[in-house]
Amino acid sequence: MTTHQIVGIGNAIVDVIGRCDDAFLARMGIDKGVMQLIETERAEYLYAQMPERRQMPGGSVANTVAGIGALGLSTAFIGRVNDDDLGRYYAEAMRAVGTDFVNPPRTGELPTSRSMIFVSPDGERSMNTFLGISTDLDEADVPEAVAGGAQILFLEGYLYDKPKGKAAFERAAQAARAGGGRAGITLSDPFCVDRHRADFRELVKSLDFVIGNEHEWRSLY
Repeated sequence: MTTHQIVGIGNAIVDVIGRCDDAFLARMGIDKGVMQLIETERAEYLYAQMPERRQMPGGSVANTVAGIGALGLSTAFIGRVNDDDLGRYYAEAMRAVGTDFVNPPRTGELPTSRSMIFVSPDGERSMNTFLGISTDLDEADVPEAVAGGAQILFLEGYLYDKPKGKAAFERAAQAARAGGGRAGITLSDPFCVDRHRADFRELVKSLDFVIGNEHEWRSLY
């Protein structure tokens, strides 16, 4: 069985960054300095309009795992992307920084998730995020050999926002523990904890580590 020192499971989101002025924000109907969730049509439109865009693979756990992989450890990431330009980019970019992206891009579903970040001259960031296909991650996306061969499995709390994400999360944790590995979670944010407090309190009893900031821990207990 192929083993990895660290395996992450979470949302696969492409971060797309572009610089713009306030006039552009007004013309595009973007609220300055806040994060807005948007739908497919709006996401495709804003992506096409972004000036001098740069992009990189993102997602909270994905970023952590990629950083560890860049340091030379053996890493893998479990996530869902579409077989579109951004999805293929995401998979290739993760591999380029030393992390195995274990799920092949899928066809005929929602587009690849993206967070478009518009940076104003004053440094303010205005984010428009399309959650897309990454939130459809389910148990079928969890390769038993990958999760079961993980020395450490790192789970993203946001997956609990959908029942099938929760099921994928729990299957991966069970496989890792059965294979002799350790499993833990990042609480993600206080609002995520608020939404799933009872489940998280029960879950952490069976995990080896839990990562959160002061606000997240206060929300949990």
